[in-house]
Amino acid sequence: LCPQGQLLAKSWSSLFEGQARAALQGPIYSFNGRNVLTDPLWPRRLTWHGSTPRGGQARRRDCQGWSSSGPGEGLAAPLGEGRLLAGQRHNCSEA
Repeated sequence: LCPQGQLLAKSWSSLFEGQARAALQGPIYSFNGRNVLTDPLWPRRLTWHGSTPRGGQARRRDCQGWSSSGPGEGLAAPLGEGRLLAGQRHNCSEA
């Protein structure tokens, strides 16, 4: 369950296997309670993860351990598609 009480996925593994597509299209809240799928402060609606599709670490694709917003790439996936570990490359300087 997410902090607002909605079911995000039926199981931990379903989050990463694409089976949670419908549930992930519902509200997803940031730590400060904003719905990241509709809030203008989240223009890209990506989940940054730096992982391979099987959940391993994608070396050199994590914006230097999530400490850099400079040159380099991180792996991210669009929220709402149900594939949280999809590996789309994005520049670390993106919002």
